[in-house]
Amino acid sequence: MATLVDGFGRTFPYLRLSLTEACNYRCSYCLPDGYQADGRPTFLSLEEIKRLVRGFAAVGMRKIRLTGGEPSLRKDLPSIIAAVSATPGVQKIALTTNGCLLPRHVRLWREAGLTALNVSLDSLQSARFAAITGHDRFAEVMEGVEIAQGLGFDAVKLNAVLLRGLNDDELPAWMDFLRDRDVSIRFIELMRTGDNAAYFERHHYRAEALEQQLVDAGWTLRPRAADAGPAREYAHPGYRGRIGIIAPYSKDFCAGCNRLRVTARGDLRLCLFGDFGIPLRPLLQSDEDHDALAARIATQLGLKAAGHGLHEGNTGITPHLASIGG
Repeated sequence: MATLVDGFGRTFPYLRLSLTEACNYRCSYCLPDGYQADGRPTFLSLEEIKRLVRGFAAVGMRKIRLTGGEPSLRKDLPSIIAAVSATPGVQKIALTTNGCLLPRHVRLWREAGLTALNVSLDSLQSARFAAITGHDRFAEVMEGVEIAQGLGFDAVKLNAVLLRGLNDDELPAWMDFLRDRDVSIRFIELMRTGDNAAYFERHHYRAEALEQQLVDAGWTLRPRAADAGPAREYAHPGYRGRIGIIAPYSKDFCAGCNRLRVTARGDLRLCLFGDFGIPLRPLLQSDEDHDALAARIATQLGLKAAGHGLHEGNTGITPHLASIGG
């Protein structure tokens, strides 16, 4: 079986594929003014996505996560999920969504082949949720999560961006929520991007501080699967649910990197905060370019750096997380 390995011995079984930069939310930490279309070329088509995923599967990708923007804004999302599911070698298909369309569409996505679901839920308080996201959709998201839990997904996970002064006091409420629910909540440390410097200074909260609270409350660190995301996941015998911590500013965060990213316009990004993208779209126009595509993906791994430059304030070419899928 082919495997992608970089110069630091890290393997890459996991691809995050953005389907769109568009989003219908106005989250204060990402797109506070809403999505602004820029008139550039369109996002990858279904046929281009099929060729892209086949190319990555040929070099050892086994897990694909579909991201955005908000991927559920793509009307052809069920067809994309079905196409990825049908790709030889792909074993897991996950989706990250803001959840507002879950009640209407999650059953269809599951039937198309989706195996795991991540839903953004930045607060368990509806008023706070509306203040952070710009939309009063808390009830729909919660309804969708409840439906998803009954559909047999391998995993249903919730994502909350940690925000000092906005939601950093909700750990006790989350613990109550997880006591009898078989879900994971992932607390994501706010990251500095190209356009959020002032917001970052106001609301950055160190994820390691929350992690210490978990340890003090008797939660223990679980082993990490080879194709897992970047979270350090904790469990407690008194709770059905689990808590994950994604702490990009922590020591050795990048040592466990196992994922690559492709933007909605077909650029390979070796790092969320890298300084360049590698255009793959020219090799997605014909099935005859399959071998050249696989070769380009494999050879670019030599350019992957040991780590990001966030500690030095270097956010690369990422203006905001919607532009690349987080």
